[in-house]
Amino acid sequence: MKYFFALISIVFIFETSNAQLFRKEKVTYDANQGRGSTDNNLLRWGYFLGINNYDFNFDYNEDLRDIYVKRSPGFSVGLIGNLRINEFLDLRLEPGLLITTRELYYSQSYFQGTTFTDSDLIREVKSTYIHIPLLLKVSTKRINNFKPFIVGGFSTALNLSSNETNPNDNSNGQFRTTSNNLFYELGFGIDFYLYNFKFTPSIRGIFGINDELVHDEDPNSPWTSNINSMKTRGVFVNFTFQ
Repeated sequence: MKYFFALISIVFIFETSNAQLFRKEKVTYDANQGRGSTDNNLLRWGYFLGINNYDFNFDYNEDLRDIYVKRSPGFSVGLIGNLRINEFLDLRLEPGLLITTRELYYSQSYFQGTTFTDSDLIREVKSTYIHIPLLLKVSTKRINNFKPFIVGGFSTALNLSSNETNPNDNSNGQFRTTSNNLFYELGFGIDFYLYNFKFTPSIRGIFGINDELVHDEDPNSPWTSNINSMKTRGVFVNFTFQ
């Protein structure tokens, strides 16, 4: 349902702003209701809504069948603080709340010599991230009502659902991950200049730097013993309003 409302909102924004985006003359006043451009302000603020799709990248100790990751679209919401460096460079801080779920499906080959049930082959990994990226935005020269850009940087995230300190592990049905994680991010987008605000759709990839797996107490655990490292990777589709 939340994705339906998000889609309706995007269609509404597109329909009401279509004339401004595609008319030949440049919009003279943008993001400030005709009171003058805010592009030259040293600091600017905004917020974003988006959809995320997280995955895991595994590095294995032995050549067994890959763990299959079933991904589910998640929801992102947050704030934006933008520091202008010059006409083409901006430093951006985007603290946000990101919610996602992944399911891990294990092959029966991981459980050879042990007794297991069908539920042992599946582990659900829920993540609620307090995500804080510091990004450098590199823009082109504004073209009519458009300004394409690329963006990249580093981020840290606190996973509130990690269960890192939970004494129960997979033997009790609990898959554990680390609470504090580091990432690097790369992406691109386009600023659309409107009369009332600046609307920016963007796509960004996120790639984990540190191993996020908390190993089970049993060194021969079928769930974690063959995993050398487990790092997040994912894609964000964000819609920014400034």
